[in-house]
This record gives sequence, structure tokens and C-alpha cells, in this order.
Amino acid sequence: METAREFLKLGLFMPNCSYLSAISTYRTVPDEWPYSTNKAIALAAEAAGFDMLFPVSRWRGFGGETNYMGISLETTTWAAGLLEATSRINIFSTVHVPLFHPAVVAKMGATLDHLSGGRWGINIVSGWSGAEFDMMGIELDEHAERYARTAAFIEVLRGLWSEPPGSFNYESKWYTIKGGYSIPQPTVQPQIVNAGSSEDGRNMTARHCDWSFLSTPSLEATPDIVRDIKSRASALNRRVRTATFPYVLWRDTEEEARAEITRMIECKDRVAAQNWMDEFNIGGESFDQFTLDMFTVGAGAIHVVGTKEQVADKLAFLYDGGLDGVLIIMQDYLGDTQRFARDIIPLLRERGVVA
Repeated sequence: METAREFLKLGLFMPNCSYLSAISTYRTVPDEWPYSTNKAIALAAEAAGFDMLFPVSRWRGFGGETNYMGISLETTTWAAGLLEATSRINIFSTVHVPLFHPAVVAKMGATLDHLSGGRWGINIVSGWSGAEFDMMGIELDEHAERYARTAAFIEVLRGLWSEPPGSFNYESKWYTIKGGYSIPQPTVQPQIVNAGSSEDGRNMTARHCDWSFLSTPSLEATPDIVRDIKSRASALNRRVRTATFPYVLWRDTEEEARAEITRMIECKDRVAAQNWMDEFNIGGESFDQFTLDMFTVGAGAIHVVGTKEQVADKLAFLYDGGLDGVLIIMQDYLGDTQRFARDIIPLLRERGVVA
């Protein structure tokens, strides 16, 4: 008998970095990066029934008038605070492979798991911003090598989290573990996410990860991308869930909503947006179908914009196309999270998208 499909997981792509919502000087609320605001947003999301919170990890900004993401909260300590403040919602950290030894991350992750009762997960980034790592004197591997190293990083994590203490041995080009010992182990195996969109990235994610965090150029293109990653995992007898990051904005009329998007684009920080886009291209990913305007509003997010009914329909389209989760970007995270609970979630419930 076929099991019923899980409901769409609702998440927020959190503003733990400055100007997260838009690479633009147009704003309707003060920047929401401070921890006190992130905590208020997390509590509002938990009260609204959201399932997960997801951060960006950055080490320097992207210049221009906004210095986009130039202020950022480190994501393992950020997660510790929010996990302590909340009681139900799942919270992820984002870790760059070249900066951490997996044995250190295994220990931090197990601590966060115990702190939260099993609500912590990890987004593992292979490394793409050359300027960030050059600042630290770290030379990035060639593109395919980055994903091979990420695979080794994950294998070490899983080994330390699951093998009997002192019995885990591992040898690779990057990591050597002899009699690996990391106690306590997590109470549940943490969910592992990767956002690789290249062939190397998708293949690594299909083989090693629990979630694929997808960048998609349009609403219509998303189902095919979802099917691709799921088919790669299925060929390996694995299941990988998929999530993307829509920029969600709604008003009483579609015209009002689109006018708000236009205001952000008209005030774009062209220098910072171009730097952001160029860094992606240097990183070897395929973003040929993304425009500077897409990068301006939501850093490359697909735009889910219109009336509340249109927004609900578009999120239902993504769910019907096989997507398992959304990590939403909002213009006014605190206010919009509360509005989302009132305006959108009942419509999603009517459409059979959420419980």
C-alpha cells in the first residue's frame, strides 16, 4: 500500500545577515539581522507552525552601498541560542567545509542535538566565495574536488555520530581518523543538507545528503529540477528531500505586490548585486538563467508574489511538483511571519499542502 505523502515543510531562510531580504537600499523595516530580532522571528515562526529555520553563513560582505551580508551572526552559536529559546522547531547551522575539521563539527553538532532534544540539522557548504577564503589564506579546491572533499566530510560526521566509540577509522586525501571517538553521539541522526546545483553537487547530494537545497530559475522550472535530484537518489536506493527558497510577498492586489518588488529593484545596490552574482559564477555553479534582478530580490530566490490566494496557489504548485519544503524569504520577517500564519496557512490547509 502506498503511504500518504508528507505535507510541505514550512521554513524560513533567516535574516542572520544584514540586508538578507534584498540587495537594495529600499526598506520598510529596520534591518533584522540582530539576534534579538532573529529570536523574535523564531518564536513567531514556531507559534505559526513553521517546521524549520535555516541560516546563511558569511565571513565578509559584498561591497557596494549596502555591503550586502557584511554583518552576520555565526550559525552554530546562533543555532544554540535559538534552540534554547524554542521548543519544537528544527534549526540548522551552515558550515563551510574548508574552515572546519569534521571531528570538531561532529562534537558541536552532537552538543546542539542534546541541547535541543534532536532538533538540530546541518547545511554543509563546499565553498564558493573566493574572496572570503582568500581573506583567510585558504585556497579553494578545484570544483569537482570540493564535492569529493564534502563527501569525505560527511562520511566522517556520520561515522563519528554512529560507530562505536573508538572503532571508527577513516582515511582520505583530506581527513585521517584513527580510532575515532566522539561522545556523546546525537540522540537522532542530524539531517544533512547541501545546496550544490552542478552535476558534481547534485551527485554528491544524492549519494550523501538528506535534503537538497535547490536554486531554481523559475516557478515553472522547479518540478523538473526536483525530479532530477530525486531520480539520482532513487538510483542509489536513497531518498533525498528537496527544498527551495521562494521570496514570498503578498498584498491585497497583484499590482500592489508587484509594485513593491519593483521598488526594491529600482533601488538595487548594483555593485553588491553584481559582486554576489559574479561570486556564484566564479564558484563554478550554473546560474546562467538567473538575472541581476532575481539576485537583487532574495539573492536568487524565485519570486512568489501576488495576492494571498495567488501565493497559496504558487506554493501549492511547488508542492504538487514534488517539492518537500520551502525556506521562505520575506520583506518584513517578523511582521510577515505573523501575517503568513493568518493569511496564507489557512489557504494552504484548504489546498491540502500543510496539516
